[in-house]
Amino acid sequence: MSLRGRLLLAVGAVALVALVAADVTTYSLLRSFLFTRVDQTLDTTYFSVTPLLRARPALPLGAGATPRSTGSAATTRASGATGATAATGATPPGQAPSGSLARLAPGTFVQERTAAGAVVPAIGQPAIAPGGRSYTPRLPAHIAGLGRGSGAPVYFTVSSRQAGGPQFRVRAATVAGGRQLIVAAPLGDTVGTLHRLLAVELAVTIAALLAAGLLGWWLVRVGLRPLRAMEQSAEAIAAGEPDQRVAGENDHTEVGRLARALNVMLGRIQAAFAERDATESELRASEERMRHFVADASHELRTPLAAVSAYAELFERGADHNQADLGRVMRGISNESGRMKALVEDLLLLARLDEGRPLAREPVELVGLVAEAVQTAQTVGAEWPVRLDAALPVETSGDRDRLRQVLDNLLVNVRTHTPAGTTTTIGLSGGDGVATIAVADDGPGLDADTAAQVFERFYRADPSRSRAHGGAGLGLAIVKAIVTAHGGEVSAGAAPGGGALFTVRLPIA
Repeated sequence: MSLRGRLLLAVGAVALVALVAADVTTYSLLRSFLFTRVDQTLDTTYFSVTPLLRARPALPLGAGATPRSTGSAATTRASGATGATAATGATPPGQAPSGSLARLAPGTFVQERTAAGAVVPAIGQPAIAPGGRSYTPRLPAHIAGLGRGSGAPVYFTVSSRQAGGPQFRVRAATVAGGRQLIVAAPLGDTVGTLHRLLAVELAVTIAALLAAGLLGWWLVRVGLRPLRAMEQSAEAIAAGEPDQRVAGENDHTEVGRLARALNVMLGRIQAAFAERDATESELRASEERMRHFVADASHELRTPLAAVSAYAELFERGADHNQADLGRVMRGISNESGRMKALVEDLLLLARLDEGRPLAREPVELVGLVAEAVQTAQTVGAEWPVRLDAALPVETSGDRDRLRQVLDNLLVNVRTHTPAGTTTTIGLSGGDGVATIAVADDGPGLDADTAAQVFERFYRADPSRSRAHGGAGLGLAIVKAIVTAHGGEVSAGAAPGGGALFTVRLPIA
């Protein structure tokens, strides 16, 4: 069963229990009230009849008295005879005047019994006589609770002797001499009132249940509207809308708190999926870079290996017998071996940096480090003049040798890709916790595509460039790896006055 159905069932059950309890209570209170009024009427009748018994002398058993053992026939005959007396106004011999009985309420039944329980026919009053038919209560032969000499009345309810007659409310009490006076009144009006009340309560209960059901259905529908919104949000998320969120999270209700918790959960799930997607994308990119790296490394190593193999073949063909050929073969093997050694060392350095191996951490004064690199560059390539522009000393923390390698590779890149006579200016400054090293030249410069790819491994701006002059294309990739390992960043672009500009930013110690 759905939650809406369970809530409606609960509302209906509560309403039914409350209505039934109210109906039972109302019915019981009204019945008690009506029966109390009837009992009060019987008390009044009793006190009206009692003087008649006191004025009449007691009859001995057998003198005008009918023993109870004669059964109901004697009672019926006495009642019938007395009824005729009340109608005609005559007073049979031995009976008290019945004028007082004629003043009683219509349908009131009066009976006198001896102490032994025999009916005394000297006084009596018939029951209801609608349509000429009389009704009398079905009185028990012995009334429990009546004791000799005790004046406490006993109240109880009995049915009629005749079929289709009403119920009677009976009051029985003992009077002087141990005699019993029984007064009864029909409960037709009282029972009819109670039946009408029961019918009204039944109709009101059914109407109230229907109204409670309709109102409960509307309240449940309104109350569950936020849950319906949550359901729609969940369906939207399942349909491929991860940015969908549950409405109503700012409401200070149970549903609002649930919406807030669900939105937090959805946000975390989306973040986890985004992180997973980013990780997968990074892994795919890394795998792709690894494939390119292996392919490029194999390609770079194939050329010197082929050259060494060729020189070895020349040696086997007799170059060892010719001094000039032997020297050329040995120099070739030495050059190609040096190229392979440098390439392998660069690859190993990149592999270590990719693995995140810790670098040495010590204070490094950058002005002196840059000055050393400038001096070396002027010594190696005097055709490419280099100037240093540094106003104040700047210090960072890192591996001195690796930072020096960054400067050397940048200056080698200038000598490799610019014509002789190109001037290079290295500017060093510090501020806002960042040390900036700017290497600018006035050479041909870099276009936008080249600047975006220049730090990739084995990248060459000119694919047809001679390997003898261009290298393996790992110099700038090593620069980026070392700077990144020091917590900095490096970028390439066009210099303001023309040429290329490489900017290295490192955190100040």
